[in-house]
Amino acid sequence: MKVVMGLDQEKTSQENSEKQSGIIRMKKFHFVMLLFFTVFLTAGITTFALAFGNEKAVTVGTERREFEKLYTAYDTLKESYYKKVDQKKLIDGAINGMLESLGDPYSDYMNEKEAASFHQSISSSFEGIGAEIQEKDGQIVIVSPLKGSPAEKAGLKPNDIVLSVDGKSLQGMSSTKAVTLIRGKKGTKVELMIKRPGIDEPIKMSIVRDTIPLETVYGEMLGDGIAKVQITSFSENTAKELVDVLNDLQKKGMKGLVLDLRQNPGGLLDQAIKISNLFVPEGKVLFKIQDRNGNIMEQKATNGHKVNVPLVVIIDQGSASASEIFAAAVKESANVPLVGQKSFGKGTVQRAQDFPDGSNMKFTTEKWLTPKGNWIHEKGINPDYEISLPKYASLPYINPELKLKLSSASTQVKAAQQMLKALGYDPGREDGFFDEKTKLAVISFQKAEKLEANGILTGQSTITLMEQIKEKIKKNDTQLQKAVEILKQQIKS
Repeated sequence: MKVVMGLDQEKTSQENSEKQSGIIRMKKFHFVMLLFFTVFLTAGITTFALAFGNEKAVTVGTERREFEKLYTAYDTLKESYYKKVDQKKLIDGAINGMLESLGDPYSDYMNEKEAASFHQSISSSFEGIGAEIQEKDGQIVIVSPLKGSPAEKAGLKPNDIVLSVDGKSLQGMSSTKAVTLIRGKKGTKVELMIKRPGIDEPIKMSIVRDTIPLETVYGEMLGDGIAKVQITSFSENTAKELVDVLNDLQKKGMKGLVLDLRQNPGGLLDQAIKISNLFVPEGKVLFKIQDRNGNIMEQKATNGHKVNVPLVVIIDQGSASASEIFAAAVKESANVPLVGQKSFGKGTVQRAQDFPDGSNMKFTTEKWLTPKGNWIHEKGINPDYEISLPKYASLPYINPELKLKLSSASTQVKAAQQMLKALGYDPGREDGFFDEKTKLAVISFQKAEKLEANGILTGQSTITLMEQIKEKIKKNDTQLQKAVEILKQQIKS
């Protein structure tokens, strides 16, 4: 008998009327454009009146007098700016300014190009580097790279700050605008300047863009009846993908399940609801929504097929948004243990509304709360078992284009020395100065990997060094090991 079946027949009230991304709902939004259209039709005499008389330039109905300043500014710029202005840019700028004034990193305006990119991000695939970003305190921060993406391969990590893209500073830029700079056609190169917490010098990363397929569920058997499933994001087909993977794993003898949500930046709310519903008993609360007036609505688990095997969930600082909804739901309503590190902490709900011209406005509408009423915004979810990965798992990316050789000194050399030490090649020091003993360690590594043994770290030698570290991290995944240990105890009992 299948673990789950008929999932896509289950009714979700949001599904046909709303698309929700990173807890976002999509709706057509005609009223605001009609309002602005009416505004601009009535604004023809502003400049003349301002220049030659004291009368007010625009007569505004008493019910909307708060817009008088806006109309006056628009007419004045249109008629008196020293060169011809683009009417559409003025309107876009006005809307963008309103949203920026909220001081909310999750609320912004997207022009047609940016909106198209936004819609694309939740479709079957897109072209770019494959990383979720957000604006925080005027800086663009990596939430999480996607599994198998150029961003992950290049070594981007959660909480990295993107200082610039191809030399253009991102300081004060919205996440939507930053995305348009970072994304691009497959095969093209983008250069990011990264500031990593704990590292003094900025890191330069040159990343080749690629097609980012949104295959989001990966499953495997680990032995002793333990299955591991990684969900990389909550996309359009994630729930269906998960059902298929779980049914396949059950055929292979699944007795317990590790669900890995590390570096999962979230995605569609309806998918988080469907997946949570597989593991939470009917009638239990999945999450709560609180509006601006304090009114609270509960989203409860429905009936249907459930996954009846012991479950442990792994989270980390890259687990955000919809993945936090799922983690909180199973933790508080199904007593599922969480392993890993504190999650990202995004506890708000956004709605994205389209304008008729293809542009889009995304804004925060409510808070979401855990089943027990906790608001995890900017706090995150604490795991039941806090387990860190080995220190070498957080080492920075080394640029293969650089030549690290005798007498050079940098944070890149320091990272290379730490990687060599972790792999069993003693560099003698880990302070970032490339001396003779470091050179000997590099030569030993190169010989072992059948590379040119010249004692210089560059190109393929650097790439192989980083690949070996990734493989070591995979073999020594302390968080996964703890999750498996917990599952085995549950299976025995």
